Amino acid sequence: MSTRPRSALIALTSHDRLGDTGRRTGAYLPEIAHPWREFRAAGFDVALVSVAGGTPPLDGVKPDDPVQQEFLDDPEMSAKLVHTLAPAEVDPLDHDVIFFAGGHGTMWDFPSDQGLAGLARAIYERGGVVAAVCHGPAALVELRLSNGRRLIDGKQVSAFTDSEETAVGLAEVVPFLLQTRLEENGAKHTGAPDFQPWVVTDERLVTGQNPASAAGVARAAVALVTTD
Repeated sequence: MSTRPRSALIALTSHDRLGDTGRRTGAYLPEIAHPWREFRAAGFDVALVSVAGGTPPLDGVKPDDPVQQEFLDDPEMSAKLVHTLAPAEVDPLDHDVIFFAGGHGTMWDFPSDQGLAGLARAIYERGGVVAAVCHGPAALVELRLSNGRRLIDGKQVSAFTDSEETAVGLAEVVPFLLQTRLEENGAKHTGAPDFQPWVVTDERLVTGQNPASAAGVARAAVALVTTD
């Protein structure tokens, strides 16, 4: 695409409330850190953007996960995490991949955020890759291309399944069921048994079912860019 270093833009939720439960939520750190390691291993620069910019709420932080700790201990990434970019501060021409990390917070702010949608549309339409994992595909449910069609229309996708949402006890808490909404909006959803890794690539759209799929989605996105 250009002579600049390849780059991945990881997009994060800024929403921190889990419905009316009184519980906190946010961006799911394993789905940031594990993809970051894959992108970095492939020689990609990694930038972080969030719906509101600044310091995003985090969920899934596990000190015993060495990959998470490596991410948090990395001076560059720890600084970027504290000061994530707002969508208006990002030039889509700087990135080959946009990767929507999950976390339940995405269900509230990703679908309607026009800033992230505009970045994804621009990256995709210039030949880049749109990737998302777990609840990250909430960013795709209303994402339309310049021709007015939804990006997911007719595409094979995967996301956190209705069965998994029921299994974690949040089917009645989230504003909609992600698998169902993707299917209603034209996607062809496939999945594995609950909480097993599953990655789907359809042209330049890469999606994964759950946290166990996060690294695999990043690897698939890298493969699309580096074999282009």
